[in-house]
Amino acid sequence: MSKSMAILGALLVVVGVTAYGSLFTVHQANQALVLQLGNPVRAIREPGLNFKIPFIQNVEFYDRRILDLDPPPQEVLLSDQKRISVDSFARYRIVDPLEFKKKASTDIRFRQIFGGLLNSAVRSEVAKVLLGDMLTAKRAEVMQTITEQVKGLAPEYGVEVVDVRIGRTDLPEETSQAVYNRMRSSRVAQAAELRAQGIEQKVRIQAAADRQRTAILAEARTTSQTLRGEGEGTRTNILNDAFNKDPQFFAFLRSMEAYGEALGDGTTMVLSPNSDFFRFFDRQGGK
Repeated sequence: MSKSMAILGALLVVVGVTAYGSLFTVHQANQALVLQLGNPVRAIREPGLNFKIPFIQNVEFYDRRILDLDPPPQEVLLSDQKRISVDSFARYRIVDPLEFKKKASTDIRFRQIFGGLLNSAVRSEVAKVLLGDMLTAKRAEVMQTITEQVKGLAPEYGVEVVDVRIGRTDLPEETSQAVYNRMRSSRVAQAAELRAQGIEQKVRIQAAADRQRTAILAEARTTSQTLRGEGEGTRTNILNDAFNKDPQFFAFLRSMEAYGEALGDGTTMVLSPNSDFFRFFDRQGGK
């Protein structure tokens, strides 16, 4: 009896292990590929509980979500013989695990193969345009062509390409330095030209100002001389009128002015009492 119970228990353990090894669960975010002795036999895309032959079959799981493919940046020679560094990436999902397994075997291998195909398509199309085209609407046309090429290659590998983008397009370090040097030289030359134009304009303005100053001074001198002449004439007329009204007083006034001009500060002059200077003063006591 005890021997029968032991055999029954062993059988239950074997059945349990076998049942456990034959059941597997596919989660919502995954899909599965059943392999028999290493060869893919069927793909399971829907989530749920599934069966496999224990010890003979095994299961590999693949992500159903959108995945990123980001190959290393590459240098591309453009049609104008300029080099740029292009960083591209793609987004994809695995839609056929069976084909994916046959063509790529592993995810790492797929990324190597398809990353090379993506870079090849980018290199082929970008090489047809000019450097300036990558900064204009032409860039979108290039991206559309690359996307169509890469999407056409995707079904062969059991994947669907959702999007392809060119992330960055930078000049290589040596090219960037050369462009910077050219831009700097251009700016220096432009600054020198602007300074020369400024100096030339300054000279023209200074010359015009000097000419205007000379003309204004000449006109001022002419006006001054005219006014001085008019003043002298008016003065002469006034003096003539005064002379005609009182000749003796006018003679006295002229004498005073003459003595005033002849005698400076600290000058002493000795005059005779009979000098003509005193003839204009009344002498007290009839003397």
